[in-house]
Amino acid sequence: MKKLISLTLIIFLFTFLTGAQNTKLKFEKINDNIYLYTTYQLFSGKPFPSNSAYIVTDDGVVLFDTPWDETQFQPLLDSIEKKHNKKVVMCISTHFHDDKTAGLEYYAGKGIATYTSKYTKELSVKNRNKLAQHTFEKDTLFNVGGQRFETYYPGEGHSHDNIVIWLGKYKFLYGGCFLKSVENNDLGYLKDADTAEWKKSLKKLMEKYPEPVYTEVGHFKGSKGWKPVKHTLKLLKKNKKA
Repeated sequence: MKKLISLTLIIFLFTFLTGAQNTKLKFEKINDNIYLYTTYQLFSGKPFPSNSAYIVTDDGVVLFDTPWDETQFQPLLDSIEKKHNKKVVMCISTHFHDDKTAGLEYYAGKGIATYTSKYTKELSVKNRNKLAQHTFEKDTLFNVGGQRFETYYPGEGHSHDNIVIWLGKYKFLYGGCFLKSVENNDLGYLKDADTAEWKKSLKKLMEKYPEPVYTEVGHFKGSKGWKPVKHTLKLLKKNKKA
């Protein structure tokens, strides 16, 4: 009987610890080069997800945004190196909130080149959030290890500085918190938002690029095509009526 209880306890602890570990850092493969990863913070006592992404290049891995949970800064690097036998060489954050910038200074300390827009840096300084080493003033095209991607500022929305990242070869749109998941019932955190301009910015985004194969969002599940953009427009309309 004691052996049975001990075995049951061991199985329970293993399941609990494995589940807790998996809750902290999750990966999803989009294709052979693009991966999504999710980290969590407690919100109202429950784990709340924050999505980011990365692209594997010949010269190393480029992160789009950092983990939210500081305990996952190093595990993310370790997991990527184990999965791809490559180191992270660059990181771009898409706006100044700490769910996207928290790891910038940690990664810079690891020799990783970190970037934000100049506007994001200004807001990060003002709000005492983490800073990148390098900034860019305009929409910028990057070419790293044979992979091309570009930043685009569609205008104000979730925040005054939010940008998106477009990978034209794959028609992959990384929208960050500028776009809402179809799972969202509201616009979420609006302290730094401009809901009047957000609609205009979304339409500019749709005019800028062809329909994506996949669109990733800042929180919860991304979707194919323009679904997150259209859903965000729907939520803005709903918010205006409220």
